Amino acid sequence: MKNENVIEAQNLTKMFGDFTAVNAISFKVKKGEIFGFLGANGAGKTTAMKMLIGISKPTSGAAKVAGFDVFTNAEDIKKNIGYMSQKFALYDDLTVKENITFFGGIYGLSRKSIKEKSTILIEELGLEKVASKLVGSLPLGWKQKLSFSVSLLHDPKIVFLDEPTGGVDPITRRQFWEMIYKAANQGTTVFVTTHYMDEAEYCDRVSIMVNGKIEALDTPKKLKQQFNVANMNDVFLKLARG
Repeated sequence: MKNENVIEAQNLTKMFGDFTAVNAISFKVKKGEIFGFLGANGAGKTTAMKMLIGISKPTSGAAKVAGFDVFTNAEDIKKNIGYMSQKFALYDDLTVKENITFFGGIYGLSRKSIKEKSTILIEELGLEKVASKLVGSLPLGWKQKLSFSVSLLHDPKIVFLDEPTGGVDPITRRQFWEMIYKAANQGTTVFVTTHYMDEAEYCDRVSIMVNGKIEALDTPKKLKQQFNVANMNDVFLKLARG
């Protein structure tokens, strides 16, 4: 099952009038893979992600996510994925427990399951002392880790993370990636965008978008060999400069 493709895109395209935001991109992502989706601001990666998670209809091409077609089965896709947006997704005016309960209900979990998962989640994150505090009072790093954990509440096949470590300190970033590794080891596919090039090194494979097109796609090791550079930041710079 490890070789099963859970995301498949073929010539996926999104146009806004005469502007082509995503230009015929093709790629596959395997079950349990950590797939890095990189690109500068405006490269088209967020637009591509929105098509894959079922909230933006492609102009042309084809794609399947968790076995469902992005054109005809968008609602089924949403039920089988987790999503953590670039802007913090939980509700600041609800407590930690209330957020978990609320999103558990949205994901269709039973009250018993929500209670069990809530207890486990709070213990794993070490949030016992602040479980009854408003989420808005928590440090950003705690918010991000909680948001990621909530996106996994319903055991999705795939979790999409849009710039999940933006603005957090290096220690929290490392802890966050430990959580990503744990999810992947348990079979969850992780599709992650990041502008931190050192984080690209943590991914199994990486695609790099430039002006709406995927200009490179491989393991970090092979990309560094291909471009004859020592780190992923230099790979990115070479592609950006054309």
